[in-house]
This record gives sequence, structure tokens and C-alpha cells, in this order.
Amino acid sequence: ADDLVPEIQQRLEFMENVGLGYLALGRSAKTLSGGESQRIRLAAQLGSNLRGVLYVLDEPTIGLHPRDNLRLLETLTALREKGNSLVIVEHDEETMRRADHIIDLGPGAGMHGGEVVVQGTLDEIKAHRTSETGRCLRVPMQHPTRKTRRSLGEVEQWIEIRGAHAHNLKNVDARFPVNRLSVITGISGSGKSTLMRSVLLPAIREQLDRKKKATRDLFASIVGADSFETVYEVDQSPIGKTSRSTPATYIKVFDEIRNLFAQLPVARVRGYTASRFSFNTEGGRCETCKGQGVIKLEMSFLPSSYHPCDDCGGRRYNPQTLEVLYNEKSIGDVMEMTIEQAADFFAANQKIARPLRLLVDTGLGYLKLGQPSPTLSGGEAQRLKLVTELTRGIGRAQNERLRKMRKPKSTLYLLEEPTIGLHMADVELLLKVLHRLVDEGNTVIVIEHNLSVIAEADYIIDIGPEAGAEGGEIVAVGTPEEVAKNRISRTAPFLREVLAPHREKVPLAQLEPM
Repeated sequence: ADDLVPEIQQRLEFMENVGLGYLALGRSAKTLSGGESQRIRLAAQLGSNLRGVLYVLDEPTIGLHPRDNLRLLETLTALREKGNSLVIVEHDEETMRRADHIIDLGPGAGMHGGEVVVQGTLDEIKAHRTSETGRCLRVPMQHPTRKTRRSLGEVEQWIEIRGAHAHNLKNVDARFPVNRLSVITGISGSGKSTLMRSVLLPAIREQLDRKKKATRDLFASIVGADSFETVYEVDQSPIGKTSRSTPATYIKVFDEIRNLFAQLPVARVRGYTASRFSFNTEGGRCETCKGQGVIKLEMSFLPSSYHPCDDCGGRRYNPQTLEVLYNEKSIGDVMEMTIEQAADFFAANQKIARPLRLLVDTGLGYLKLGQPSPTLSGGEAQRLKLVTELTRGIGRAQNERLRKMRKPKSTLYLLEEPTIGLHMADVELLLKVLHRLVDEGNTVIVIEHNLSVIAEADYIIDIGPEAGAEGGEIVAVGTPEEVAKNRISRTAPFLREVLAPHREKVPLAQLEPM
């Protein structure tokens, strides 16, 4: 065992160093939080005592509380000191501050990116005028971004869970204000996901749909669920599993685009209906690729390969359908447009332009209308779902004004770490979407480690103080300013720093000339 025991100890020590000492070795992987799973994967790869190795990591701080993030960075620094090289893809500000060399890509996303904007030290990045990363580091967000917070004193209704004791929760009583933005904080493994996804979500669904039964032995009672019309969990699961699903089809603008093409004179003369312009039905689509734009090649002993259809050139439609033009563009040309281009192209048609503009406002303008959904990242899929709900909310609000009905009930949105994979500039855009959802009369509850989101909350519930058996208690509640004063909370010290009015800004005079 002489060769084996040191290897076992080394891996266990790594897990202890990144804050996983509370986990039982035989615990089921399905019960782990996202942050716990991420660190275990890192332990498997980084726990060996190797030298001269190149480690490539893609956002290792995902799912980590700022305190655990510092522990991870100490471990990565130790790897570097042993003679290893690390290349990290990361949006985290603290990771950038620890880096010896930074390569900033951009300047925008999608077709607007793909170039090295600037590379060098942190100070060189901050001093660059055209770097979006440099701007965010140079001029940190001042919270609250809207200058004032929504008052908790004016809250008329609260949703309250009493006696929650699932997993490591210790009979906690938690309440959330209706029509407000609430954030659940705490270190990884403290019980945040358990409270929201294992207790709150099924409990409210049980109240709204009497046919569904929650696991009643996970909590004692729930009060205030009648405040909601429906509950919607906005996760990062894919919005579609095939190339037939696209951003245009998901947000329903494809229906309006097809109707528009069907009303054109050429289409009406030929007897084309809206279904003619769908790539999912026979008639208008290319039959060689069945409207998918690509041909799948099965490779023996290798993953399947895809290449553009030779007949339609990847445009999904047959030549007759592509002859129908709107402002000199065919339906195939439209599906190749980015969302930003399409928003300008259909500016005169608000049914199409409005949801596209919302996508542009959330930083998704670089996506193509016809881009296959499986190629979207989790963060892109989640923002697409948020915008879809936002457009539905606008429609509901308009219907209420038209009908002059009673004030509608609130819709509850539950989000788990929506900032995963987002640049600091994208986080700013996400916050505007979340605030807009609340302004529309909805209730938003978010699990989050990102300090910018936490500092924007109307109400915070901080769970801990530690993880596992040493967590599961509500440590602090209230506004960000109130939670920041708490002496037990592990989130408070980092929150105090973010809320400080004197956060560093770089004078414009020090900027590198363009």
C-alpha cells in the first residue's frame, strides 16, 4: 500500500482544501450541488503531484461561493509554483487578478468577435479603451444600479415555507416577498438548491395543481402560494434536442415570419400558405436534407459527421420557396440573419421586432435565427427562456389593460445560477431582464454566487454558515446592506466590498490611446 496511500491522501487533501471535507465518500453523485460536482472533477484531474504539465480549465469557478473560489485559486497557484502551466477560460474577476497573462477576445460576441483585442497584465487590460473586459474592470458596477431598491415595507404578500428539513436543512422557516427580486446565497453545499428545488418548487406546484403531490415530509406547511398564478423554473437545460429547434421557433417569431411571407403577392398567386415556409413540413423544404440544412454521415467507430446539404447549400428550402422575396430577402436568407440584423430588417413589424429587440437587449443579438438549439450554451438557453417569458408577460399585461380585469396574480420564476458562463457585461444585461420581470409584476427567486446579482437583490436569504451537516440554517435575511453587516455570514465580507461606494475606478487620463 506504500504507493497507493499517498495518492489517496493527496486527493482527499485537495478536496479538503477546496472546501469538500464535509462530504461522505459514499454519497450519491445525484445529490451533489453544481459547485460540489465541479470541485470533485477538479480533484480527479488536479489532485496528482505532477510537474511540467499543461492544465487547460474551462471556467473552474462555476458554482463556487467567493470564499470557496479563493481556496480554489490558492490550489491553482500552488500547481503553478510546482512548475506546471495553466490556461484558464474564465469570467471571474478575482481569477483575472491572479493571472500572470490575460488574453482578451472580442470585441463583441459571435460575428462581432473572434479577434484578440488586447493581451498582457491586468493593468494593461484595464487601460485599453476598446476592451469590454477592461471597461468592466475599470468602472465596476455601483449598487444598486437603479440608485434605489424596491421597498420591503410596501410588500403586501409573502410566500412562507415552514419547517423545511430536506437533506441538511434544519427545520428552517423561510419567507420570500411577492413582486420582488430575492436571492438565496451561501457557500456551496449549504442547502440553497435543497430549499428552492426540493422544497419550495414542489410545495407551490402542489398548491397550484391539487393533482400533484409534493413530498410533505420535507416541510411542515406553506403559506401564501395563492399569490401566484403559476410557477416556472428557468434552468439551463437545452431548449431543443434537434437542429429543427432554433431561437426563431422557440420564441415564436418564426410563425409571424412565415405568415408575413405567405401574404406576399408572389406567394398568394402561387397558393402558398404559411406552412410552405416551414422547414419541418413537406412542400417548401428541401427534401434531400428534410429541411435540416445538413446531411448526417454515419462513421464507423467514430462520431457522426455533418456537412451542408449539396442541393440547398444549407438553406433548408427548395428553389421554388426561395423565389418568394420580402425586401429582396428569401425565407432562407432571413434564417441566416443574426437576431440583431433581423430586428432591424423587421423593424416595421412589431410582432416580430419586439421579441427580437428583447434578445438584443440581453446580449443575444449575435445568435442566428436559424441556429440549431443544441449548439447554444446553457447560459444562452436560459436567457432565451427568460426573454420568452418576458414577451408573454407583455402580452398578458396588454390583455389585462384591454379587458380591464382585476389585478392578475404574480408569476413565480425560479432560477439557479443564471450568470454561469456570462461575461461581466452580460451580467449587467441579465440584471436588467430580471428587474424588468419584477417590474412587470412577477416574483423572481435566484440562487446565485455572483456578487453583482446578490448586491442587486431586494431581499436576501443567506444559508449556512458552512456546508453539509454544518449548514442548513438561515444565517441572515434582509436587504444587501443589512446582510452585509452580519458577522456570521460567509457572504457578508464579500458583499461589503461590492457595496462599498469607493470601489476602484481608473481615471480616463490613464487609458491607453486607441
